[in-house]
Amino acid sequence: MSPHEPNRYINYQRIEDNIDIVRKRLGRPLTLSEKIIYGHLDNAAEQDIQRGVSYLQLRPDRVVCQDATAQMALLQFMSAGIPDVAVPSSVHCDHLILGENGADSDLARAKDVNKEVYDFLATTCAKYNLGFWGPGSGIIHQIVIENYAFPGALIIGTDSHTPNGGGLGAAAIGVGGADAVDVMAGIPWELKCPKAIGIKLTGRLNGWTSPKDIILEVAGILTVKGGTGAIVEYFGSGVDSVSATGMGTVCNMGAEIGATTSVFPFTESMHRYLVSTGRPEIADASRAFAHNLRADENAKYDEVVEINLSELEPRINGPFTPDLMTPLVKFKDTANEKNWPESISACLIGSCTNSSYEDMSRAASLAKEALDAGLKVKSEFIVTPGSEQIRATTERDGMLEIFRQAGGKILANACGPCIGQWARHDVKKGDRNTILTSYNRNFTGRNDGNPATHGFVASPELVTAMAFGGSTSFNPITDTLTTPDGKPFKFTPPNGAELPARGFDAGQDTYQAPPADRSQISVKVSPESQRLQLLKPFTPWNGKDVENVPVLIKVKGKCTTDHISMAGPWLKYRGHLDNISNNMLIGATNIENGEANKVRNQVTGEFDAVPATARYYKAHNIPWVVVGDENYGEGSSREHAAMSVRFLGGAAVIVKSFARIHETNLKKQGLLPLTFNNPKDYDLINPEDKLSILGLKDLTPGKPLTLRINKPSGEHIDIVVDHTFNENQITWFHAGSALNYIAKSNGV
Repeated sequence: MSPHEPNRYINYQRIEDNIDIVRKRLGRPLTLSEKIIYGHLDNAAEQDIQRGVSYLQLRPDRVVCQDATAQMALLQFMSAGIPDVAVPSSVHCDHLILGENGADSDLARAKDVNKEVYDFLATTCAKYNLGFWGPGSGIIHQIVIENYAFPGALIIGTDSHTPNGGGLGAAAIGVGGADAVDVMAGIPWELKCPKAIGIKLTGRLNGWTSPKDIILEVAGILTVKGGTGAIVEYFGSGVDSVSATGMGTVCNMGAEIGATTSVFPFTESMHRYLVSTGRPEIADASRAFAHNLRADENAKYDEVVEINLSELEPRINGPFTPDLMTPLVKFKDTANEKNWPESISACLIGSCTNSSYEDMSRAASLAKEALDAGLKVKSEFIVTPGSEQIRATTERDGMLEIFRQAGGKILANACGPCIGQWARHDVKKGDRNTILTSYNRNFTGRNDGNPATHGFVASPELVTAMAFGGSTSFNPITDTLTTPDGKPFKFTPPNGAELPARGFDAGQDTYQAPPADRSQISVKVSPESQRLQLLKPFTPWNGKDVENVPVLIKVKGKCTTDHISMAGPWLKYRGHLDNISNNMLIGATNIENGEANKVRNQVTGEFDAVPATARYYKAHNIPWVVVGDENYGEGSSREHAAMSVRFLGGAAVIVKSFARIHETNLKKQGLLPLTFNNPKDYDLINPEDKLSILGLKDLTPGKPLTLRINKPSGEHIDIVVDHTFNENQITWFHAGSALNYIAKSNGV
């Protein structure tokens, strides 16, 4: 299964046996995503299978966790009373490294500041038989594609960009930590049977167009919620012109359209990548299994989108949302029309989305061309290698030195500015400015904490070229720059290598394998720690309806997990539920006053911060609810956005619609995620109303509940609210959380 796990093996035969059973049962051709998902069914012979309806019981091949979410996932696993993980699992230290001065000093500081957390993760991994990738190893998704993903795999990861593994033909799915705990505990993992969206690629990538432009185009077509409840599956003759790592880029950013995951069929580029990363046996085995690693002929999709790669041109998406797509050729005029800040203050390349050898080599070809002409970057230029292997290889092959000579800064192999871990000093908070990145996400304040920063997403090649232009009015395909000696300079199309000719350089060894004897290892958490806190079980359901409780906040407009539980400086509290709950919903806009983090306490009548008001209610034994808008909880998989709501006394979250991962996370923590049967009923609720949720004693799959809106005048309005609980999930609600249910099942 991986060079790091010599005693773990791929079971292609079980996948094929399951596929045969399901194909006979359904009597129809299967899509690729169906083959992979149904190939991992716990009971293929009896599992009910209806796209968009059934809840599937699955057996994933692997669990991967990044360090910010791993803390809570492992704290939950420890509470379940199980001696070691049931499936291959690993933890990757990538989120807690602040990008500021450069790789060496930033990494050294992170190791010092986060020592308590890193020690906890390392000893917990050793104790419970997980692999541990220490700080400096690289970003989780790059490490997974380099070491763990394989064609046909089912992988779950506690990060929303886990789908990056689709570049190697894996169904890699982002989940909350509680889902990971299920799998690590040996319990089948539950997933609503996904629909299938087909993206037919024809033609061939050429010139300035890159794999990033494919997903930027798809995001523009499907929007941030167009993939919700579906797996996006690429097929067609154009697939063969995309490298394995390019496919990873496409799948990675599929998270921005709400897709369960994205996947590509087996190609020879996957075989080449597996061989180049030291996995020739897996390469050959997957090639032999290739008949099951593509869709059956005449397989049916719920929706099909066709893209001609030969005609596709570079795109730039943003600002503030990853689905606002503008073709490069129209970007200058659109920027002027929308009054976007013209000067580009910073250009950033790398991240888990775009830091492959191919990405770096194509970007370096442009930087070298400009450098040879005597040009330096006009914008701040920041480069984040995705892994130690990429850093070492691109350093050896001279690419990083080209970036440095052009004026670039090399950060540590970590997430850095992509997730808000950027100590930015050139722009004050509130100053309007434009940045261009090769990242995946560009929500308001996402990268630098400044709500006035206009973040745009593009390919690393385009971002690099734009750094030399320094302006939204510059089109590197058509426009010229003036060199220091007064000559006109025009970029030629980027070029680069799919894989390094001299092979990959692994760099420093930062991997810790679990020891053979784990009996003497102890994991300690100090009661005085401000970073880590052992969990106490949530209270089970009291058997009663929720009656006459206040609305903590009625959220107006977009509310992502960044709004509900911010990252950036709050990352340091990811292992301490009490402390991190002080950021709960502080980024959400209160419809009552149009402000963030200022809500009315319905008992005292005074306005206060959202967490402070919630804590007041909790101290007085008053449950409360959140009311929200469309696609509530889109973005990161962070379960803290659900755990904090539960911890501070929330009973329910009632919205027009949910993002998939967040809805599941709420259920896992014993909360009630409810949707308005009629979305217009959102308008019936005012912040001063009290709400009752009726019918909980008869909570049944498919049976709506009644929401009673109690007005201050004494009038009440009854409306219908829906839920998606199945029988198993109802047991979580009754127990108080999924973890309570698991612990009880294990006699804890």
